[in-house]
Amino acid sequence: MIPYGRQDISQADIDAVVAVLRSDFLTQGPMVPRFEQAVAAHCGVPHAVAVNSATSALHIACLALGLGPGDWLWTSPITFVASANCALYCGAQVDFIDIDPRSYNLCPQALERKLIHAQREGRLPKIVVPVHLAGQPCELAAIHALAQKYGFRIIEDASHAIGGKYRDEPIGNCRYSDITVFSFHPVKIITTAEGGIALTRSAELAHKMALLRSHGITRDPAQMTEEPHGAWYYQQIALGYNYRMTELQAALGLSQMQRLTQYVARRHELARRYDEQLSALPVTVPWQHPDGYSGLHLYVIRLQLGRIGKSHRQVFNALREQGIGVNLHYIPVYTQPHYRALGCVQDACPQADAYYAEAISLPMYATLSEAQQDEVIAALRRALG
Repeated sequence: MIPYGRQDISQADIDAVVAVLRSDFLTQGPMVPRFEQAVAAHCGVPHAVAVNSATSALHIACLALGLGPGDWLWTSPITFVASANCALYCGAQVDFIDIDPRSYNLCPQALERKLIHAQREGRLPKIVVPVHLAGQPCELAAIHALAQKYGFRIIEDASHAIGGKYRDEPIGNCRYSDITVFSFHPVKIITTAEGGIALTRSAELAHKMALLRSHGITRDPAQMTEEPHGAWYYQQIALGYNYRMTELQAALGLSQMQRLTQYVARRHELARRYDEQLSALPVTVPWQHPDGYSGLHLYVIRLQLGRIGKSHRQVFNALREQGIGVNLHYIPVYTQPHYRALGCVQDACPQADAYYAEAISLPMYATLSEAQQDEVIAALRRALG
């Protein structure tokens, strides 16, 4: 089976993890700060807070921005459920913005229309979470301009996008957002096995998120309500969580960071080859916005079903039967039973529904060989008939 994505673990990665196993610290040691500094330096942002998953990063980002009961968070429906669930964890409500039919990202024009309506009803969002689907950056400048006008905060869900760029600057520099979140799950561009990170230009937000990731506990006397009782003393000054990243994960991530640029460049080579080889087939290949340089976590095609004579499911199953581990990213979140029970409307995002009816993610990872890619393309030709 050729999977849709997979990690690349080198001997250098293994050596980095083994060195931590032989060290004095398996958690809360020097590797997590070093990893944070490496990611922050790559993105050109002053603050980074590493955690055990991107879901945890989204949660503490929402909390740091004050999201709570009575508030609204808006996001794209074409994303993993974590992009919306983070609001529910805070007791807030969720709504969805339809996608752009070319980029499949949150559509700024649809966002503006919804904001105009929400302003009249008095229920503007507190936070908007644009999702950089497949690694392609959203139209951040347009979304930021709307944030300035309507007063909402922005969390970039860049789980797919480390190593990408927007307007020739690294995704993650938070020029157009309050906080950016990356994922380091094994199928992502680099991995820490499980893990995530939140980046920000704000020292205040970074401090809040660092506190929240570790039970709300501080050992800093300047933050305490009384003089320390001794060297052992700490105080819990907020209700936090155990969202810490381990030293093992950070060591793996720090080693992987050295190959990030190489990984993304290789993904672009593979994407160009897919574009060329699939151009004559009844599929729509990914469109890239001229303002963006995608991290290319995913390579998503859309089936031109009117030209194929087979159903979406038939093509998907035919690829799986040939050993091609295709996937579908994603099922619109508002169709999930939990969100339907919350009152989310099925027909609110027609572009998202159309995308879901046609999308298939083909294998895309840095170690995919051209011979394997040829197998994928041949299998797709057969599946399309």
